Amino acid sequence: MTQHWATRKSVFITGAAAGIGRATALTFARNGFVVGGYDIDEVGLKSLADEVDALGATAVVGHLDVTDPDEMAQRVREFVEAAGGRLDVMINNAGILRAGRFEEMDIRGHLKEIDINAKGVVNGLYAAFPYLKATPNSVVVNLSSASAIYGQAELANYSATKFFVRGITEALDIEWSRYGIRVISMWPLYVQTAMTKSIKTGTTDSLGIRLTAQDIADAIVKATDPSWLRRAIHQVHFPVGSQTKVLSAGSRFSPGWLTRLVNKKLAHS
Repeated sequence: MTQHWATRKSVFITGAAAGIGRATALTFARNGFVVGGYDIDEVGLKSLADEVDALGATAVVGHLDVTDPDEMAQRVREFVEAAGGRLDVMINNAGILRAGRFEEMDIRGHLKEIDINAKGVVNGLYAAFPYLKATPNSVVVNLSSASAIYGQAELANYSATKFFVRGITEALDIEWSRYGIRVISMWPLYVQTAMTKSIKTGTTDSLGIRLTAQDIADAIVKATDPSWLRRAIHQVHFPVGSQTKVLSAGSRFSPGWLTRLVNKKLAHS
């Protein structure tokens, strides 16, 4: 470890080997951050580290199963030590997406989705807290989804996990404000990654899959260093893309019956 690392900001990213996590890691690397990339895909992590090195930035990568609280604690601790004691940004990105009618999908798959998408976020938050607290102006970014606006047909369990992420984000942003920690969430609609390659639902037919991983990465970096207006209103949730912004705004002003009707029509249900 070189001495100058301690003055450079650092970011820890789960699910960093591909998709949104990888694009986000490379974007933070271009901004001069020490990048911690963690995933179960160690081959993908090796190529990520090579790309970060090629950008002239520093990567620390390692295996991480986000459902294992002990491994999460170990990896966060190792990264913070390597990054000179800083944890400026913690990104809970790892997640899986399963689509289909709830009763036709196997129960083990539902529970695995909960373990990764919900429990994995809890593990990340818990492990990161002491280091976030010790780093001035630190930020947590939780990957939620437009499906946290209203429960989505054919994505019922996935949608529920993103409501969980929404709730814990709102609560901890209040709790942890006393320590100077911001806790925010990103709300993209469908994103063009391997996770959505074989997904076909009523809402993918209605709305398409328009966002790219880079769109989300750019939005994350921007949200961690928000404009004065977003700081003034203390924005917690960040819809990504015009479709999500319209759906989010609409849900705030429409009555419940209308929001349900719109979602029912979009899902062709």
